[in-house]
Amino acid sequence: MTISIEKKELSELLEAVRSLYGYDFSDYAPSSIMRRITHFMRTRKIETLETLKVILLDNEVVFEEFVRELSVTVTEMFRDPSFYKYLREKVMKRLATYPVIKIWVAGCATGEEVYSIAILLQEAGLLSRSIIYATDINQRSIEIARQGIYALGQMKLHTQNYLHSGGENEFSEYYTAKYNSALINQSLKKNIIFSAHNLVTDRSFNEFQLISCRNVLIYFNQTLQTKVINLFYESLCPLGFLVLGNRETLLFSDRKDEMEVMNKKERVFMKRGKL
Repeated sequence: MTISIEKKELSELLEAVRSLYGYDFSDYAPSSIMRRITHFMRTRKIETLETLKVILLDNEVVFEEFVRELSVTVTEMFRDPSFYKYLREKVMKRLATYPVIKIWVAGCATGEEVYSIAILLQEAGLLSRSIIYATDINQRSIEIARQGIYALGQMKLHTQNYLHSGGENEFSEYYTAKYNSALINQSLKKNIIFSAHNLVTDRSFNEFQLISCRNVLIYFNQTLQTKVINLFYESLCPLGFLVLGNRETLLFSDRKDEMEVMNKKERVFMKRGKL
């Protein structure tokens, strides 16, 4: 099945979606969004973009599936262990100086990163005075994250990542095995707030000591990346940390001179300024 998408058709579709539903995908990287839309159409045997537009504007259930396709993120617990090792050894010590620690995991996907950070906080003795805001545009992903139920078969990889990040406990302490599922312990969930947030259209909602948004900006074009970086900058307290994915950078951002590079390899930055 061959699918051809013209730029004008794509723009018209995205504008129609924005007008009706309020989701703005117009500044997503063209190659990424065209690839995901094409995949969505093929799996549902939709031959033209015009047909897709009619279906999306008429069927909210299909539209929710469409949003999931455009925003799906593959992740795992303690992904990139060296990054979490840096958080464990350097960032946690700085966070410990705050009476209340506020963290924003933007684009939390299905929650593996959120629970990884919660484990770091617990092992540092900081979880009880922390609030983690976990947000995503994808409602289904948020629900999966909130439930904290993952395939038991994934735990071997998650355990290896955890140990490579410097973890010294038995990783099985953080979940309960039931049949073929692993249920994240309630003690890790109690300080996490899961909610929908659209980085494209929504504003800052708090001031944070740490913002993590890893492997999300790569799907945005430069205009939208700049907009989101400004949102994060405005949401950070002075000397607050911003962490990005290993293929993301502040190099082309107008905030680059207002952020100090703490670890270039792990993409950890700190907002300049005095407390």
